[in-house]
Amino acid sequence: MHIAVTGATGFLGRHVVPALLSRGARVTAMMRTASNPKPWLEGCSMAHLDMAEPRSDAFDLLGRPDCVLHMAWHGLPNYNSAHHFEVELPRQYLFLKYLLMGGLGRLLVTGTCFEYGMQPGALAETDPTRPSNPYGFAKDALRREIEFLKRNLSFSLVWARLFYTFGDGQPETSLFGQFLRAASRGEALFNMSPGDQLRDYLPAPVMGDMIARLALGHGDPGPVNVCSGKPVSVRSLVEGWIRERGVRMELNLGHFSYSDLEPLAFWGDATKIRRLLSMPDGAGRNLTTIRSTEGNLP
Repeated sequence: MHIAVTGATGFLGRHVVPALLSRGARVTAMMRTASNPKPWLEGCSMAHLDMAEPRSDAFDLLGRPDCVLHMAWHGLPNYNSAHHFEVELPRQYLFLKYLLMGGLGRLLVTGTCFEYGMQPGALAETDPTRPSNPYGFAKDALRREIEFLKRNLSFSLVWARLFYTFGDGQPETSLFGQFLRAASRGEALFNMSPGDQLRDYLPAPVMGDMIARLALGHGDPGPVNVCSGKPVSVRSLVEGWIRERGVRMELNLGHFSYSDLEPLAFWGDATKIRRLLSMPDGAGRNLTTIRSTEGNLP
């Protein structure tokens, strides 16, 4: 199966692309420039396209893949910037529209749990979306726009609504990035929030493999929570990182206030993704087989 990937050079790309390659996919990585490729892109073909300048022949330039796995999005981690709906949303829509009009038959786009907004508890794909920040709004609007295209175009859509992840290559602004920096400096105290927030976290290799398997799958599932389905407190998560790495570090709980971007406790309902990943892929293999050393499908 030929899969073209946008955002292949980013944090998620370094986990998704190897998962695709390990499962026998032929991968074309879309890049804006002909700069030195990342080491995890070895074995991929390259296509040089700039999403900021959408082209009507983009599908042909990507090699007419069986699926486009679209992860690229600019303007993060400033979730409250108007850039997301003023600039990114129209740019992304036109890029994806050209691909679909060119003949693309399967599209996977990474969405965000922020599409659910401030709703607490276990969130299922059947729950309404109520985004409360510009990033979540723009992602949700993009999904709706793509769904309107289904009235005139024939294609399958996987809207991979991502919850939280951590792993190698994550920006230093993330919780895991801040922890790694503090640990590398030998800091005895780690400043963080109160830590009693409940979130849904997956190790990045596991999330990357789940996204890859959704791209390699069949059907037209629409929105799919990419999550563990198991809430964990942020404090417990960080304490686990401390134990795993054997560092001497105390948590300075309450140094930072709660985020106003999300409710105190929410996580994904994993029923749908468990069902989808129990189905065989195009080669007849069961998709629940995890190829990761950092975790298993919950």
